[in-house]
Amino acid sequence: MEMQKMRGIELDRYDYQILEALQKDARATHQKLAQEVPLSASQIGRRIQRLEEAGIIQGYHIALRPDLLDLSVTAFANVSLERHGEASIREFAAAISDLPEVLECYAVAGEADYWLRIVVQDLPSLSRFVMNKLMTLSLVRSVKSTVALEPIKHTTRLPLQPPAR
Repeated sequence: MEMQKMRGIELDRYDYQILEALQKDARATHQKLAQEVPLSASQIGRRIQRLEEAGIIQGYHIALRPDLLDLSVTAFANVSLERHGEASIREFAAAISDLPEVLECYAVAGEADYWLRIVVQDLPSLSRFVMNKLMTLSLVRSVKSTVALEPIKHTTRLPLQPPAR
């Protein structure tokens, strides 16, 4: 059986099938997974434990509908910093980590230094967040925001490529 080595752990097609099934339904029991993956429930349980211990499975999360929870505005912000360097990067990362409105933050190459995905209640909330929280961070030079009009695709599922047979 063909195997791919990932971060010190070898993955075979069964591991990929388990990961794909868990991406569809993270609450699936080992017995239910055994209906999709041709292994016993106990073998699946051992493989899942191995994948968790290797850090490939980082956790299990619930997906919430922000629009049904009065969080109807998603915005993307390009943030540029005043100064750069290891200390500045750590300071910015710590400040962003404390802002619950920021769901994702990426260091990027290009015109901006960081890309943020922000979710808030409404446009006035977005304005208050940008003006009173984001722009008041000492390192922030500029913020360019874009408001999402309608989600077309949103997924957390990775495009897994099992090893060739």
